[in-house]
Amino acid sequence: MTPEHYSVLLQESLDYLAIKPDGAYLDCTAGLGGHSRAIAERLSPAGRLIVNDRDGESLEMAKRALIDFVDRAEFQQAPFSMLNETGMDGILADLGTSRFQLTDADRGFSLLQDGPLDMRMDQTRGVTAADLVNHSAETAIADWIFQFGQERRNARKIARAIYAARPLRSTLHLAGVVEGVVPRVGPIHPATRTFQALRIVVNDEMKELDALLNRVARMTRTGGRIVIISFHSLEDARVKEKFRDLTRAGIAQLLTKKPVVPGDREVRMNPASRSAKLRAVEITGTEAQ
Repeated sequence: MTPEHYSVLLQESLDYLAIKPDGAYLDCTAGLGGHSRAIAERLSPAGRLIVNDRDGESLEMAKRALIDFVDRAEFQQAPFSMLNETGMDGILADLGTSRFQLTDADRGFSLLQDGPLDMRMDQTRGVTAADLVNHSAETAIADWIFQFGQERRNARKIARAIYAARPLRSTLHLAGVVEGVVPRVGPIHPATRTFQALRIVVNDEMKELDALLNRVARMTRTGGRIVIISFHSLEDARVKEKFRDLTRAGIAQLLTKKPVVPGDREVRMNPASRSAKLRAVEITGTEAQ
């Protein structure tokens, strides 16, 4: 499997889901369909897999990846806040942005290729990154870069430069503005954190994750498992806290005392996986039903 179609922590995800051939499963973030296909391969025709993504283009690719499993897979496009399935034997959410999204210039996620400042997972609705950088207050932009980009030292400087450079026309324009006030040091582009922050705000990612975490136990039957892979410390902190709360309430049993991370071989094959952290619980309490 090439890095462009690499499913992060694939075997670990399957191990913690403990797939039952006749079970019901939900992949909240199908992406290009790698995790979904691996789940479907382990289901019998009596099994059920809901393949979900809020990105319509990704969902179409996932459909092609699961063309051999149409007898057990159904597809839907929805953000976390609109998921309301029940009776699941397992739920998986890989919170990472796909390589397809990051490398398609027209999507606006890439700071290495020129494209529109979009960054929406669902391109049919919502504000774009262009809306944010060109029409938001300088203080709001600084706060986003500080909080969601975790750009502790340069957030205000970057926001000031963005405000002064308005209107920003494209991804490379924005990347250049940031690089103009935060010179490159090492291989990481200085605009990486700014792009991350804007993507999170455009897609309301933290609020959406909170919506999933607040309902995921009720969606899972007793004995069912929940596996979440995060790539950002703010995401991982939310997942860790929610799983701890479920465990303390007697609703779940923690399966991962520490987050599971990719091994050296996986990181060599797919360097983007290096920040991935997997946490899992098994639902045990009747309150979840």
